[in-house]
Amino acid sequence: MRPEQWQLFRQTAKREQAGRIPLALIVDSPWIPGYLGLDHFDYFFDPETWFQANLRVLTDFPEVTMLPAWWQEYGMAIEPSAFGCKLRFYADHPPDVVACLRSAEEGAALTPADPAADGLMPVALRRMRMQRHRILDAGYVTPFATARGPLCLASFLRGVTEFMLDLSEHGDEVHRLLDTLTTTIIRWLEAQCEASGGAVEGIFVLDDVPGLLSRHLFEEFAEPYLQRIFRAFPAHWVKVYHNDANIKPFAADLTDLGIDVLNWSHRFPVAAALQSTGGKLCLMGNVAPLDLGVNGTPEQVYAAAREVLTQVDGHPFILSVGGGTSPGMPAANIRAMINALRERSTLPAKTE
Repeated sequence: MRPEQWQLFRQTAKREQAGRIPLALIVDSPWIPGYLGLDHFDYFFDPETWFQANLRVLTDFPEVTMLPAWWQEYGMAIEPSAFGCKLRFYADHPPDVVACLRSAEEGAALTPADPAADGLMPVALRRMRMQRHRILDAGYVTPFATARGPLCLASFLRGVTEFMLDLSEHGDEVHRLLDTLTTTIIRWLEAQCEASGGAVEGIFVLDDVPGLLSRHLFEEFAEPYLQRIFRAFPAHWVKVYHNDANIKPFAADLTDLGIDVLNWSHRFPVAAALQSTGGKLCLMGNVAPLDLGVNGTPEQVYAAAREVLTQVDGHPFILSVGGGTSPGMPAANIRAMINALRERSTLPAKTE
């Protein structure tokens, strides 16, 4: 993103009167190579292809704040690879991750990973250091360190079904696993901050797996570990949490995580999300990413974005899709969102 886009995003996230609503999209390897017709091997393993692809996306859509911006990622493989998960790479989509833990007891015995040495972490950090000056010279900033959350990571290591069973049958072991993973995630975020040369001013954590839990299980197994991650970094930094699964059972608890921005599912309407969170968070959404973003017409996307904007009621808000940018979302539908926001460029007065 450009410095002025970061300034607007930061002001909106911190609930300052920015005067305009940003349009931000989470873009990464599921979408970028397909949009540009690239082989995923080239995108992941050729630094020049990666740089030019990200630059092309930014220049094609200068009105959009791409989040987290210049993301050094390999699908969802980096964090699991640090614990020994087998990865399978493909030409036409991001890699698969093969679960590596055979039991809850194996998970409980893990020790934290070292971002400087384990899995793909040092590879990504090396590329961050190599590319950071080139990104700055092109006129862009990289203000976010980004990580998958602890439950998401646990589900890759153990398998989603097995991890869900562990929650009910092996609670003590799960807590030990999540403690180890949380320590690793904080270290991984800190390592990115160092690799960025001090440019980071925010963290972005993605974890949908809490959306599979009841409120009780969320409070026991998700909330304390997510809090620990977000609170490990300065209060003035921008904290963004992505969860486009079912947050309804515990939406009110999300205000206690220490986050500023919530990117959530389009299945939970804006008005309901505002009510559940007490208007205490900056919401980021809420156009359906697949049904409309990928499969809808530009006219439908435009109408949906306009409808979302009518529900904001003056609260700090970032227009987006209700999740990440899904593979196959066409340029015309992104431009439809740009056009909808262009006609609603000024924040209305907040209703008291």
